[in-house]
Amino acid sequence: MENGAVYNETTEPQAKPPHRPFGCTLRHLRGWRLTTKALQAILSLLAVICEEIVEDCIKCGGLYFFEFTSCSAFLLSLLILCVYCTDVYETFGEDKVQRV
Repeated sequence: MENGAVYNETTEPQAKPPHRPFGCTLRHLRGWRLTTKALQAILSLLAVICEEIVEDCIKCGGLYFFEFTSCSAFLLSLLILCVYCTDVYETFGEDKVQRV
């Protein structure tokens, strides 16, 4: 008997993973959570832009604090969107992402 008649393929060929642009997926951040994070990023960017419009101020301490917090909120919300909406979440694993 020939080897081909005795041995048949027992495994199926691996399916290629679906091609996603930039590895984007909405599997981990859906519905109102995605909307809330996107709105947070937009509003914090708007706050940074509005703060930059101010040319003169008498006591600028509060304005600088507002700039720091709005810029930090913008960067952190972008980081959260990038982690949860790309392949980074699967790369690091849920336990490490939750820990950070």
